[in-house]
Amino acid sequence: MKPVALLLHPPATIPSAALRFSSKSHLRNRPLSFSCFAVQSESTKVEVSSKPEYKPGMLDDFFLNLFRSKMVQEVGWDSEKPGYDGLIEVANRLTMKGKSNSDTIEASVRILIALFPPLLLELYRMLVSPIAGGKVAAIMVARVTAFTCQWLMGTCTVNSIELPDGSSCQSGVFVEKCKYLEESKCIGICLNTCKFPTQSFFKNQMGIPLLMEPNFNDYSCQFKFGVLPPLPEEDSILKEPCLEICPNATRRREVLNKMSATQCPKA
Repeated sequence: MKPVALLLHPPATIPSAALRFSSKSHLRNRPLSFSCFAVQSESTKVEVSSKPEYKPGMLDDFFLNLFRSKMVQEVGWDSEKPGYDGLIEVANRLTMKGKSNSDTIEASVRILIALFPPLLLELYRMLVSPIAGGKVAAIMVARVTAFTCQWLMGTCTVNSIELPDGSSCQSGVFVEKCKYLEESKCIGICLNTCKFPTQSFFKNQMGIPLLMEPNFNDYSCQFKFGVLPPLPEEDSILKEPCLEICPNATRRREVLNKMSATQCPKA
């Protein structure tokens, strides 16, 4: 689960010693700039620098284990595989457990909520999200997402996006090649344990609209904080056929014996 945009605030249980990042695991921090200005119609700008491939840092194992433990509590099952491979197996079990995609999405939202200390989300929604029409909160979460979630998604960069009012803000996050999608090999897992629950989580729990635009051709993904997504039933992404390597779609083709049955059964 990309989910994303996971930890805006480390849980109180994190040892203080673990909060000291090594210089090798740091991303270069840009000064926080709340720049929003009017622009003419312009396509989204993706600022992709020539950074080396992301290398896990000191806290990445902690974040992975925390996220996986919350997912295991929700699913009631854990994989025997260690690390990221085990996480993907638990995510796949999560998609199979629900009677519907809505069940999976709701379970994924509960997992995200469980990652945060009590009252933190409500306080953020009440005190921070209303500032400057929500732009300050959108910029903040974009930077925190890019900084804290690379262990889950891979290399991320903050970029400028166009908002519905015609202005542009540094409230986007571009994922160069999503590790979660690449490893799960399934559009259904991407949509129901990441895209839709993450959009719902930020909008309803933090008061920040979010549109996520995964690209199933190159595995990139564009986060747009401050932009409302379409209703799930109106989202054209649901019409995408699943990946050729999707294990769920493959099983469906084998059962139906129809090579044209490419839609992922969990999408």
